[in-house]
Amino acid sequence: MIDDVKLVEQLKVDFRVAEIDEKDLAMLEYVAKLTLEPWSMSEEDVHKLREKGFSDEAILDIAQVAGYYAFVNRLADGLGVELEDYWYKSPLSK
Repeated sequence: MIDDVKLVEQLKVDFRVAEIDEKDLAMLEYVAKLTLEPWSMSEEDVHKLREKGFSDEAILDIAQVAGYYAFVNRLADGLGVELEDYWYKSPLSK
């Protein structure tokens, strides 16, 4: 669990203005692009992550987590699955 409430709030509003390092920002930019416009991904996107210090294994993990998250959410949305009540009671959901 993330204890830094300020950081969580910044990330919820816009990760681009959150107080994170350049490496994390590059990762989130990659994930945002992969999520919102996957057709525009290129090898250059992978190179940018390598330049920030990510290994090929880490880049694979990032892509797999982003892809799996998108898959599960689309599956749940497509089936009309609703969140359990505890998700609405979480201090991070506000």
